[in-house]
Parts: sequence; C-alpha cells; structure tokens
Amino acid sequence: MKRIQKRLRRWMTEQMDLPADVMMDLPRVTLIGNFHIYIENHKGVIRFTAEELRLRLTEGELLVTGNDFVIKNILPEEMLLEGVIKDIRFIKEGSSGR
Repeated sequence: MKRIQKRLRRWMTEQMDLPADVMMDLPRVTLIGNFHIYIENHKGVIRFTAEELRLRLTEGELLVTGNDFVIKNILPEEMLLEGVIKDIRFIKEGSSGR
C-alpha cells in the first residue's frame, strides 16, 4: 500500500508541477557554506550535542555531524543550525546509514 501511495504522490507531483518536498513529505535542507544549515519539514529532534544533530524524518533520520553546533532557531518543523558542518547523512529506517 505504501508503494502505491508513493507512486501516486510522485505522479501527482509531476503532473501538477508541485514541489516534491511538499507533496512527498520530504525534508528541505539548505546549506550555506559549511557553517549554516536550514532544515524544513522534519518531525522532531532525536539527539542534539555540540557535535551531532539527529532529526526524525517521515522516513528515517537526518544526521548532521561537526563541531561547535548551536541551534539558532527552532520551530515545530524548521530549524537553523550553526557550527562547523562536516557531514550530512540521510539514514533510512532499518539501516546504519553508512
């Protein structure tokens, strides 16, 4: 059933020329250099330290690693993180993300 829903969303996105992040409930990640990352459409913070940010997504997680992290702004589905960003990974449910 999930596969059919994904196909239907993808088809609607293509046919109606709508942004994929809106129709498919995907995160939107905007990176400015390696010191600002703006993340929209996340489902909550799993873990935050000065070296790691882990966010829940509709399907899986987003892992950002680096140094000197500071959350500059946080809203229910949006976040602005500052610091030295070294790595960004999308981790699917049930995988190690490596």
